[in-house]
Amino acid sequence: MPRGDKSKYTDKQERKADHIAESYEQRGVSEGEAERRAWATVNKESGGGNKSGSGRGHAENHASSRKGGKIGGKAAASRTAAERSASAKKAAETRKRNAEHHTH
Repeated sequence: MPRGDKSKYTDKQERKADHIAESYEQRGVSEGEAERRAWATVNKESGGGNKSGSGRGHAENHASSRKGGKIGGKAAASRTAAERSASAKKAAETRKRNAEHHTH
């Protein structure tokens, strides 16, 4: 099996890699780099391709996913209560305006 061959990965692992890569691309990482990082994350969490025969399946370590989630909250946490409140009021106003616009 040549390097980079993805035939030994399960459908779930492939979906996970696609999702992770998409997230990286949204944050401005190039497509190739996003793909590399995504597969590195899948490998780290699941220990590589799991598709073979009976007896497969080991516990997955989701530390990297958890880390990403923890990092995600820093933007809101670094803002003051007043800034968050103003942002929430503006969002509510926008939702109200859009709802009026869509009902007519």
